[in-house]
Amino acid sequence: MTPTGEFLPRLQFLNEEQKKNIHGAALRVMESVGMEVLQEEARSLLLQAGAREGEGSRLFIPAPLVDKALETAPKNIAVYDREGAHVMDLGGRRAYFGTGSDLIYNLDPESGERHPCRLDDVVRAARLCDALKNIDFIMSFAHPSEISPHAAYLKSFEAMVLSCRKPIVCTAEDRGDLAAMWQIGCAVRGGEQALREKPYLIHYAEPISPLTHPVPSLNKLLFCADKGVPAIYSPAPIAGSTAPMSIAGHVVQGLAECLTGLVIHQLKNPGAPFLMGMGPAVLDMSTSQCSYNAPEYYMAYGAMIEMSHYFDLPSWGYAGTSDSQVPDGQATYEAGLLTFIATFLGANLNHDVGYLDFGRTGSLEMIVLVDEFIDQIRRMARGIPTDPEHLAVDAIGDVGPDGHFLVHPHTLKHLRDTQWRPRLIYRGSHEKWAGGGKTTLLDRARAEVRKILTNHVSPSVPDSVRLAIQRVTDEFQETCNGR
Repeated sequence: MTPTGEFLPRLQFLNEEQKKNIHGAALRVMESVGMEVLQEEARSLLLQAGAREGEGSRLFIPAPLVDKALETAPKNIAVYDREGAHVMDLGGRRAYFGTGSDLIYNLDPESGERHPCRLDDVVRAARLCDALKNIDFIMSFAHPSEISPHAAYLKSFEAMVLSCRKPIVCTAEDRGDLAAMWQIGCAVRGGEQALREKPYLIHYAEPISPLTHPVPSLNKLLFCADKGVPAIYSPAPIAGSTAPMSIAGHVVQGLAECLTGLVIHQLKNPGAPFLMGMGPAVLDMSTSQCSYNAPEYYMAYGAMIEMSHYFDLPSWGYAGTSDSQVPDGQATYEAGLLTFIATFLGANLNHDVGYLDFGRTGSLEMIVLVDEFIDQIRRMARGIPTDPEHLAVDAIGDVGPDGHFLVHPHTLKHLRDTQWRPRLIYRGSHEKWAGGGKTTLLDRARAEVRKILTNHVSPSVPDSVRLAIQRVTDEFQETCNGR
């Protein structure tokens, strides 16, 4: 319910009994099947807290450890932009949107041709997102092919910091480059304590399905817990391959893997900020291709987000993606549908806006289009006020059966707060459309990309911060060269 008592629309895939069943099944997996935990500090934390050892690296995690972690993890995470402005509250049913990371290819917005990602693709996407009001955070949108794999994550992070004011969700190879990103965050914010108080970067890590928690992932998770960096620990189990084919089984395994990360994270530092989630990929047995946009994906995703509400934990979500190879009708349908689903599920931090080709190819035009979709969907998500002013009985009485509302004060008063107006979606007549060049939605999106990249200038960071960032990246590069 809103403060005024109005109901906000929502989407639901599970009832309370189903949530209890999934929760209980995930706990049974953790207690009786166990997890492969390969990092020594994480193993020690779990064993000291009461986990049991099995063969090899297997640990069995009792339910009370999960209960305790759910108690200590914060229910809301405040996030700030590069300049220190409070821009997101992750928790509840608030939905925010951003791009994704580590793409192998980008589509050139002028030629439409696909090319291997380069660092300038990171810069272009960051600059574009800086100008779009409905893109709330950024990720790299590329894994630059011309840079050493050991340095690519950090160089991408540096490029994002310098090109965009918005909060960053980062990926990293291991604790080393993540620590360098954290140092850059400290330089931007003005110190370690200032960054802890006003988080600017969020880190994404994941286990390996099924049921395996590798050293690099746990290194990064524990670093985030120690430094107070908000951490996402989201498995990506593939239904029919690395997870059960059934939707409920898919969610149970993903939830068990995610909750294992939560327990380790909270044992390291109770109260450290954590986001739960799951990338519920679906293996199409007829093509051997995974899908971001299968209906089973949507359902498993919806169930996982509902489990986050069940636990009252901030959530990691998906929006604005398509399995299409180009920004066509399929792409706009799938991207719009998933964005609608994410919003009305109340998923908090929704990434991968602009993804095509199951997360291998990115499109700047799709980012611009999804920005418009988000704007429209957010209008619907505001709900329908039913106070006396909006019920309009007096206005109806004024007009009566023989009048009209075109110039009535009620119409003028509510025109702007009621009607949503598009920028790219066309609503004019055929004659005006033909006279304007017969442009398609994609034509208009490409023109918008061109306009933003030509004219938009992101505010720069102070020279002292730029120099501090350069020192961090130079020192890390020297470390990489010594490998």
